[in-house]
Amino acid sequence: MRLNEITYTDALPVDGYGPGFFRIGGEVSHGAVITGPTGTHSWAGFEDTGALTALAEHVDVLFVGTGADVAHLPDELLATLQEVGLGVEAMSSPAACRTYNVLLSEGRRVALALIPV
Repeated sequence: MRLNEITYTDALPVDGYGPGFFRIGGEVSHGAVITGPTGTHSWAGFEDTGALTALAEHVDVLFVGTGADVAHLPDELLATLQEVGLGVEAMSSPAACRTYNVLLSEGRRVALALIPV
């Protein structure tokens, strides 16, 4: 079996998470966050659509981690993101972290918005 070291582009992988925090690229962030090619920033949650729509020119798909369990995204949020041409997938935050890391390692144009578990 051949093992290759993964090289990430502009975005950093999620290294870990726990109650109220995420470790992204070795740095701990508390509370809800957005991460992707534009860096890692705090996020005010579903009402903060401006922070998410700003990602549209940088990524094709946004994964939204809704906490410990899967939750439906508000219709207004989905409509706003679709207007700017951003693909959106909602899932639990642990699943979103794993999916983001896999696609990021493949060089895909992805971003991640997370609510803590």
